[in-house]
Amino acid sequence: MNLVKHLDEKTEAPDHIGWRLWQASRAWQADFATAMRAAGHGWFTEARAGLLGHIARAGMRQSALIERSAISKQAVQQLLDGLEAEGIVERLPDPQDGRGKLVRYTRKGLDALRDGDRIKMEIERRYVGRIGEERFTALMGALRALAAGEAAAMGEDAGAEGEVVESK
Repeated sequence: MNLVKHLDEKTEAPDHIGWRLWQASRAWQADFATAMRAAGHGWFTEARAGLLGHIARAGMRQSALIERSAISKQAVQQLLDGLEAEGIVERLPDPQDGRGKLVRYTRKGLDALRDGDRIKMEIERRYVGRIGEERFTALMGALRALAAGEAAAMGEDAGAEGEVVESK
């Protein structure tokens, strides 16, 4: 039987890793965004978080941000406009490129990053409480191995934290 036809005919969605990773990711993102807003960052949205995650803490060129984020120039511009209006980032002339801009965090933006770091650790502690230290450690190792495998497949450096689990 054709696999696609078989999957289409099933009444329930298949239980697979992609679905579980997506569910866990969405739950984490919603939890994080809610906590950020509760911490006084009413401007925080998941869309803005998606861009902020690509901005180096020391700042970076806007053109590099566009490339790194893999979203359109117009979308990046709109998100930056909103973040700048909220006082989270500022854009300055790039001294190496007269037409370019540098994007960097303001004091308010750096304060939000510190709150975000604290909230991430609080969420992590809750996860450890839910599944236990051993299972959490195994989960983190497995996620690092998956990320390292993806980076290796793309020919990139997976970073020092990635541990690769060999299959036999």
